[in-house]
Amino acid sequence: MPSTVWKEYEENPLTHSAAHYLMTIHELLQSHGYARVTDIAKRMNITRGSCSIGLRPLKRRGLVVEDENKFLSLSDEGLRMAALVERNDELLETFLRDILGVDADQAEIDACKMEHLLSIETSMRLASFVALFEQDHSAARGLLAALRSQGTACTHDAANCALCENLCFLDIKPAGTPPG
Repeated sequence: MPSTVWKEYEENPLTHSAAHYLMTIHELLQSHGYARVTDIAKRMNITRGSCSIGLRPLKRRGLVVEDENKFLSLSDEGLRMAALVERNDELLETFLRDILGVDADQAEIDACKMEHLLSIETSMRLASFVALFEQDHSAARGLLAALRSQGTACTHDAANCALCENLCFLDIKPAGTPPG
């Protein structure tokens, strides 16, 4: 891997929170027909001040538009980006839950972490892959059966575990876990 690939993360067009602002505005417009800072803050469980600050860069980029009555809407590009993130979330959650067999709650959390990071190429290929499984194609059924039979049992012996390859997944503690 080239030593500069990690910098691509910084080139992502949307941050995690920006993606959620766009999706929240989109949801509010669909369900209520309007979106205001107060509505967004309430839906996202943040203060109005934090919401106003979070919306500033989206307004500057022209993704969010505010009218003279303080109602917010999405520009065509903002709507496109919100729709893309929502589609990525749906695809990732389906892939993780229905194909890899990840617990539904964990699949939702992990999909949320990744939804705004995928390239268009990856989104398209993931959509194609998920569609193959949803069509109940015989090759997909065979792959799914092979995945399920392989299992995910870790032997907790990194040197001899086919899953871990010298670094035991079970020995890795989540951030914020107290030592012990």
